[in-house]
Order: sequence, then structure tokens, then C-alpha cells
Amino acid sequence: MAWLFLAQLLIQILRIHAKVPAIIVFGDSSVDSGNNNQVQTILKSNFEPYGRDFNEGRPTGRFSNGRLATDFISEAFGVKPVVPAYLDPTYHITDFATGVCFASAGTGYDNATSNVLSVIPFWKELEYYKEYQKQLRDYLGHQKADEVLSESLYLISLGTNDFLENYYILPGRRLKFSVEEYQSFLVGIAGNFITELFQLGARKISLSGLPPMGCLPLERTTNILSRRDCVEKYNNVAGDFNGKLQELVVKLKKELSGIRLVLTNPFDILLEIIQSPHSFGFEEAAVACCATGVVEMGYMCNKFNPLTCADADKYVFWDAFHPTEKTNWIVADHVVKHSLAEFL
Repeated sequence: MAWLFLAQLLIQILRIHAKVPAIIVFGDSSVDSGNNNQVQTILKSNFEPYGRDFNEGRPTGRFSNGRLATDFISEAFGVKPVVPAYLDPTYHITDFATGVCFASAGTGYDNATSNVLSVIPFWKELEYYKEYQKQLRDYLGHQKADEVLSESLYLISLGTNDFLENYYILPGRRLKFSVEEYQSFLVGIAGNFITELFQLGARKISLSGLPPMGCLPLERTTNILSRRDCVEKYNNVAGDFNGKLQELVVKLKKELSGIRLVLTNPFDILLEIIQSPHSFGFEEAAVACCATGVVEMGYMCNKFNPLTCADADKYVFWDAFHPTEKTNWIVADHVVKHSLAEFL
């Protein structure tokens, strides 16, 4: 894996002077490192072939063949190579003191989204964070813990499920909101979340935009009449939503004195990878590695399917909804250099 050698080299260069004692993560399956393992939901990935390319091939609950973008960001900042899940009983506050993940696959800004598959709602992630603060203060003492909390880098990544799992699938929100109104509704929740996080001591915060969600293999599969091209309507919604998030960032930076808030936008780099996969060393962007690569994720992506690809590094997507480890590294490298560099 030549890309992995390059990744390790770049990480050594980037990790030189970072003053970030911990990486703290909120969000959905794009960043869930195993919390759903402990939740009564069908949306899990704690079985083979998930995780087959790291952790000695043992699945962790990450929706990928390997590490997530947040793991690579943590390593780039010189913290640690993986960000552990808060609900994982094999980890303790000694591990969480340098980074922790509260994310839950299948969740969204909207509480109604988390209800679809019975996963952890976004507000509950913040409650877990408050528990974590108390544990950290008990472990490090108030002064040291408060220093860690204020200097840590907070990564927030969610929103795709609100549209693809909720708004465009179930009638409830569509009957109440136009898509523009729903975008504003979600942005309002994001603003309230960041404001409360700031009031709890967070200062360095990255808010992630949406990917080109119309190009996910699962969405392309449903676009049969257009020969499985990307669903441009969904991509346009993602682009518009990202614009509203950028407006939110500008607004909050004026209102919250001392906050260092950035929008980390994966849309352009992912679209470039999908449109020109060979330029990034990939062979396939329209279908995923696991099983047939068109609809499978979670329990439909399992070790008994003989169609799963042999080399995930040739694929942009691991399952029909989530990127491969290689894609995660490329995206992480891009956002560290272009969005998170001010925190290095």
C-alpha cells in the first residue's frame, strides 16, 4: 500500500507543533468508532468484513474497512492513531483523556432521524460529553481538565441521514417543511449545539459540511432512469446546506467571543475523487467494495458474501454508503491542510 506509506510520512510532518491535547468527536456513521455496538439497533458494523484492513482485522464498529477520517486527523495532530468510542467498555477515562468519540451511526441533527433506526440522538451525545467532562475533572483535576477541554479540537460531522434516511424517505418532515425550510431547521439545531458546546468550554471547533450525497452508491442505484449517474438533486441540496452552514459559522464567530470555528467541507474533494478516481489511484467509484456494491451496508455487508472485492484500496466506497479507509485518509489529509491548519 504505497498510499499508506505516504500517509505515515505526511502525518510525521504534520504532527510537529500541534497544541491539541485531545480530539473530541460528535456525529453519525461517518465518524462513529463503535458506539452503536452498545445500542439496540440494527445499524451496526461490528462484524467481518468491516475493519478487515486494520486492528489485526478485527471489526470495531467503524463503517469502513479500516480507519475513519477522524482517526487520521487525530494522528495528524500528534494525538493518537484512533479515537475510541465513549460507550466501548474496553476503554476508560485514561484513554478518553486524549480523545473520545460520542458519534452514533444513523443519527442526525433532527431527533426524528435518530428515531428511524433507534440510535443515539444528537442531544444525547452532548449529555455524554457532560458526563465525560465530570470524569475528566475527577481524573485530571479541575484546572488541568479545563485546560484540556479548551485546547482540544472538536469535530462535528452529521446531516446526511437527515435527508437520505428521513426527509426524502419518510413523509413527516416533508409535510411540515420545504427542503429550504428543513435546511434552516437543521442549521438552527447546529447553531444551538455549538453555542452550548462553547458555553461548556470548547473553543476549537470544526463543523463538517455534507458530502456529495447524490453520488453515494446506494443513491446511484436508485437512479436507474439516469443510468445510475449521481442524483444531482441530492448534490444540490448538500451544496445549498453547506452554504447555510458557512453562514452559520460567520454568524457564530461574531456572537461567541473567543471561539475558533471553521467549516470543514468534504464536498469538493470527494466529488473530485468520484469524478476522477484514477487520478487518486482508484479503479471504481460508482459501486462499493462490499458484496455487489450497490445497496449493501450494515448486516447486508457480511463475510459470507462471495462478491466482496479483494482490494478495497481500488474502491472509493467500502459499502454503499461509506468510504474506504483510503478515501478517508485522502479526505482527512485535505481538510487538515485546508481547514484545520490554523489549529496546528
